[in-house]
Amino acid sequence: MKIRAGLLAGICAGALAVPAYAQDVTGDDSESGIAENIDPSRVIIVTAQRQAQSLQEVPIAVSAFDAEALEAQQIENASDLQLTLPNVSFTKSNFTSASFTIRGIGDLCVGVTCDAATAIHVNGSPLFGTRLFEAEYFDLERVEVLRGPQGTLFGRNATSGVVNVVTAKPDLSGFGAAAEFEYGNFDSIRAKGMVNVPIGDSIGVRVAGYYLNRDGYTENLYDGSNIDGRDMYAIRGSLRFEPTASTTIDLMGFYFHEEDDRLRIQKQTCQRDPTGVLGCLNSRRDFDSTNANATLASVLTSAELFTIQGLPASLALGSVYGPDGFANFDEPDDVRVVNTPFTPDYFADELQLQAHLDQDIGAMNLSLTGIYQETTVDSRQDYNLGVLDRSGYATGLNTLQFFADNGLPITDPGTGAILGFIPGSSAYFSPIADALIPNGPNGQLCTSDNDDENFGAYEGNSICSDAPLSFDRSVQYQTSWSAEAILSSDFDGPFNFLIGGIYAESEVSENSYYVNAFGLDYATGLLGTFAAFANTDPVTDAPAPLPPSYLATSMYHNNTTDFSLESFGIFGEVYFDITDRLKFTGGLRYNDDKKTVEARTTLASFLNPFANTADPFTSPFVAGFDADPGTDGNQLLQTREVSFNEITGRAVLDYEISPDNNVYFSYSRGYKSGGINPPLSPIFAVEESFGPEQIDAFEIGSKNTFLDGAAQVNLTGFYYDYKGLQLSRIVARTSVNDTIDAKIWGLELETIISPSYNWLINMNLSWLNAEVSGDQFFSNPRDPGGGDPDAVIIKDLGNGSLCAVTGAGADGFINFLNPYFGLQGTSEFPADGGIASSGAFGICSIYEAAAAGAIGLVNPDLAPLQPFIDSFGAISVLSPGVEVNLKGNKLPQAPEYKASIGVQYTAEFGSGMTLVPRLDIAMTGEQYGNVFNGSVNRIAPFVQANAQVQLNSADERWYVRAFVQNIFDSNSVTGLYLTDASSGNFTNIFTLDPRRYGVAVGAKF
Repeated sequence: MKIRAGLLAGICAGALAVPAYAQDVTGDDSESGIAENIDPSRVIIVTAQRQAQSLQEVPIAVSAFDAEALEAQQIENASDLQLTLPNVSFTKSNFTSASFTIRGIGDLCVGVTCDAATAIHVNGSPLFGTRLFEAEYFDLERVEVLRGPQGTLFGRNATSGVVNVVTAKPDLSGFGAAAEFEYGNFDSIRAKGMVNVPIGDSIGVRVAGYYLNRDGYTENLYDGSNIDGRDMYAIRGSLRFEPTASTTIDLMGFYFHEEDDRLRIQKQTCQRDPTGVLGCLNSRRDFDSTNANATLASVLTSAELFTIQGLPASLALGSVYGPDGFANFDEPDDVRVVNTPFTPDYFADELQLQAHLDQDIGAMNLSLTGIYQETTVDSRQDYNLGVLDRSGYATGLNTLQFFADNGLPITDPGTGAILGFIPGSSAYFSPIADALIPNGPNGQLCTSDNDDENFGAYEGNSICSDAPLSFDRSVQYQTSWSAEAILSSDFDGPFNFLIGGIYAESEVSENSYYVNAFGLDYATGLLGTFAAFANTDPVTDAPAPLPPSYLATSMYHNNTTDFSLESFGIFGEVYFDITDRLKFTGGLRYNDDKKTVEARTTLASFLNPFANTADPFTSPFVAGFDADPGTDGNQLLQTREVSFNEITGRAVLDYEISPDNNVYFSYSRGYKSGGINPPLSPIFAVEESFGPEQIDAFEIGSKNTFLDGAAQVNLTGFYYDYKGLQLSRIVARTSVNDTIDAKIWGLELETIISPSYNWLINMNLSWLNAEVSGDQFFSNPRDPGGGDPDAVIIKDLGNGSLCAVTGAGADGFINFLNPYFGLQGTSEFPADGGIASSGAFGICSIYEAAAAGAIGLVNPDLAPLQPFIDSFGAISVLSPGVEVNLKGNKLPQAPEYKASIGVQYTAEFGSGMTLVPRLDIAMTGEQYGNVFNGSVNRIAPFVQANAQVQLNSADERWYVRAFVQNIFDSNSVTGLYLTDASSGNFTNIFTLDPRRYGVAVGAKF
């Protein structure tokens, strides 16, 4: 009887939007998942307003899960948490990040200077760059999710809401211990436990931890291995000291460690573009690979670009008009099957040290909290999740080896016969061959490795393989700390208050995103060595070769060398009882954020002699590199500083219709600071910084208890007016952020029903409309032509980007010019590709000059063509493409509807044992992974179902549980990320885990 009652209390705390904290009035905790001996008539206490209050009386939409609810609903991490919460979604995203979206507002801004829209806290303290979304939940008191902008009391920049993870504290009343061991499919081993030890009457110590090791979810056909496994552990130690009845001191230390072959990106999808201009088309996401001819590595090593540059076409690795490296590659038609020659590796760890003082001072309370945090994440995986065909490289590699052995040939202009070799020229090619094909053209191909510097293949730092490799790396090292003070009152009269302040600093000492590819090494080597060899004296115009050199860096490297954040906030609220039933809450907060960043982006940016084995930035030619075109002179780093400040707050009227029925109306102002976009390579027209977000939120709610507590029904409606919503897009392989305006509104219904003593049913429903408001114009990276049938989409051979040539005569303009550069004219995209424009390969800057009447500046010999060019009429060259209006489009990661239901029955036996089966089903409706919407960005609705049955002993000391998660083995897609034009416009998808099942045994002492 007691077991069932405790489970009921735990589930009730987790199913509704109102409870933030199911207070354990007995002082007992449950790490084992066994329900404790708790009075079923207890009053649930919430702390959503930083004070203890009755759950159904707090005028805020809050969801919470205590330890029993987390176990019962099989919520093991943030990804599971989304399934039962109304208007909440979670997905992993690019660059080892994640987005926790509440009511259509999530972490859509991507970059080192971005702030999280959903603030993540531990024990009330804000976290920065936390890896908590990867960790498993263990030994928690509760997990709270506050929906809506928290512009007054919680942390900073919480425009969508707050997730607050509250850890279990030491229990001074007696010794306790609990342990659980689980075994499941994929050879999954999970263990967790805790030990609680009181030391005298005033000190208690609690130590808890977990360990998870399992095989990979994904089969790799390349070598028959399983990848995307887990090997992680965490440990937490807590100390509580109560020197007096009015003083409590809590200390906490936490460490998390993961090192395995986790896949940061589950799968890549593409409607393959046969022209190679876009790489992927615009109608659907097939299980196929991008057309490699659309990628930067291919265009930079193409015969067409080499010919335009005056390089021997025989050195090229292929033609953009020929078969591409993925032409014969069969992409597995299964989310859980890949074919990759590069085994991923993943490392993450996090350290948290926290101290908290709670001091009663008469009718007031002083709370002081400080936290220190260190985080690291380092992830590498195959950039294309595929195997490139190297057969097309044969001519180029053989020519390279020939030049390395003999030098540049001198040929007879009439017959082409080799007459000899330019003396000393082999020294310009032998370093390339030695680095990239050390065992000859038919041997392994070596690709630059990446580390925390810029050392690549030409510095002896490479990875060699039979297949051409292409991989990326995302890495960040961050330290942070914050301190917060809160003084609150508990007077007997109608007036009370809360005032507080917080100061935080965060420092990123390294944030890098690398893309390495054999083709990039090849291009930087040959383009650099020809530039060095063909150098001329600027005064005499006589040949003056530079030392054999390549163009550094030989890999794409978006590098933040330092980012610092200083932030403080001052806040306060007043609480006034207008009558016994009508209450007013008013709060204000002043926010101040200062951000400073030093960064650069490099790829083939300056000459570096092969003989220089030190950091490429020690090259004698580095002075030619400018990381900051906006500042006079050449800078090795771009330095920017921005500051933001804002006043936010809220006002709430809360009316008690009866002791069991409340209604409230609230207005709140939310704010999230802006940031700085990273420098791009090459330079594109994007804003250097992006502005702050601002949200005006209106909410009306009703919280009700019926049938003597057997039913709880809560209904919430909300409307948001959003200004400056930050959205990320990829430009030149770099994530940049823009801002748009939006309107958001929706409804949430949450219920718990207990039709009889042994039955418990919880159900949540939500509906959401989140859309772009006003005229907002952006270029769609999937369709730079913007649906214009007269436009020509151009793949730029010089940098892999796209531009659009527009005008009634655009096709004729391109078809006239291209043959003069050895290029073919326009071609049509497939009828089912969702692209109305035609496409072609070319050089956007040449077209810009021609359209401006200056083709002679490109090549004086072409000047006589200008009158013919002008005959095609007005021509515009738009980079990155034709802008389209997003007004009315749905925001990303905002499911239109969500529904969940959980049913639990408790069977009681004469022996005192209980059997508790439970079934949970969650449905998530249609959403989009991209603000441009359309079928190619649509994320289909999905259903997730979990079930378990638990046998509890009569003395509440042990249990056995059998479980299954994702019963239907759904490959549910939770998010998308579109890469850029130079990558071939493929889509990264992120999914929930496959079906898991197993058994667990646990005990407590």
